[in-house]
Amino acid sequence: MKELVEYIARALVDNPDDVRVEQIEDEQSITLELHVAPDDMGKVIGKQGRIAKAIRTVVNAAAAGEKKRVLVEIV
Repeated sequence: MKELVEYIARALVDNPDDVRVEQIEDEQSITLELHVAPDDMGKVIGKQGRIAKAIRTVVNAAAAGEKKRVLVEIV
């Protein structure tokens, strides 16, 4: 999951070297924190949050086989 989010984010931003994803796991969920440069924040979120929603949808589809809930937070 971490690699998937990182791959998608790097394709969207102007500064791909500043993209960083941290994975936090607990018993019921996996939280992926996406860190990007401040200038690229709007590109990852998109108009009215559409790109962020699309990223979350793709990650949830990829995580369908796991028994944990996957959350994507853009920090």
